Amino acid sequence: MGLLTSLVVLSLLIFFHELGHFLAARYFGVQVDVFSIGFGKRIYTRKIGKTEYSISAIPLGGYVKMKGQDDTKPINIEDGDDSYSSKAPWQRLIILFAGPFANFFLAFLLYIGIGLMGERVLAPTIGELKDDFPAALAGVKSGDRVISINGIELKSWRDLSEIIKDNSQRLVFIVKRGGELKRFVIEPKMSDSKNIFGETIYKPMVGIMPNGDIETIKYSFGDILPFAYEKTIEDAKMIMLGIQKLIQGIVSPSEIGGVISIVQVTSEASSMGIIALMTFTALISVNLGVLNLLPIPALDGGHIIFTFYEMLFTKKPSENVLYRLTLGGWAILFSLMFLGLYNDINRLMMGGGILP
Repeated sequence: MGLLTSLVVLSLLIFFHELGHFLAARYFGVQVDVFSIGFGKRIYTRKIGKTEYSISAIPLGGYVKMKGQDDTKPINIEDGDDSYSSKAPWQRLIILFAGPFANFFLAFLLYIGIGLMGERVLAPTIGELKDDFPAALAGVKSGDRVISINGIELKSWRDLSEIIKDNSQRLVFIVKRGGELKRFVIEPKMSDSKNIFGETIYKPMVGIMPNGDIETIKYSFGDILPFAYEKTIEDAKMIMLGIQKLIQGIVSPSEIGGVISIVQVTSEASSMGIIALMTFTALISVNLGVLNLLPIPALDGGHIIFTFYEMLFTKKPSENVLYRLTLGGWAILFSLMFLGLYNDINRLMMGGGILP
């Protein structure tokens, strides 16, 4: 069941990405020859108009084959008003951006659904306290629920963390202890900590940990759109930061995961409930959108760079350069795919888990 759910999620993400390209291409009158979910042997095909809609055997990607645009033949040019290569650069840019945009939009819609159904968050209730840190010294106790900091009402532990990390000055905590409200003035101190990438950082800390209680927050109609937008942007920033840390060598290439990791984590998320599955699907959708915008030939980002070059210099890159760069892009993509697959298999062999 977990594997089936994973395949459905992957197919949904690919479908939305390719649908973005497809709709933009058709809007500008570009003929689409093939709309395929998956690669390899076609197990289902139906032709409607001039387009073949296919489901292929290997559900690890998909593609929209437009007249005048073929990544396997990067120097291929076809004439005609319905050809991609005949369209103005700005139109081609919109077609290229449409795929990643569809993934961002899907994540946005998923977060709207999550907000309406109820986001599961860590409650702002204190568990462990560190000795000799400001909170313990001020008299805060385990079990206290933090209602507000500096007059800002808290809905989750995430809200609490964001306020503390951005303030090194005195903070006014209002906490609920039993049936009483208590007020504490706490001045954070700079202390070393580890971020999600394993780096040692220095940030304001008061020495408190959550007690692990999970609560559900439902958002009103007025709050739901900002919530969905902020979560989508937050995911995109985190993914771009992760790519930056990978390039800098802070994150090891051994952390790169492949399709097996995606299937495994999707299966685990599905076992935790629909909200967890939707949250993970939104994150992977944003990830797909960001990765496709990387300036690697053969990805949307590479084509976007080539198109910007054409707009800037009023000429296309030479066929020889375009061909060599595209081959190089494919080499990078296949190398990353094999690295992810190798890491996945290595983790499984080392006891990192097996697929449900």
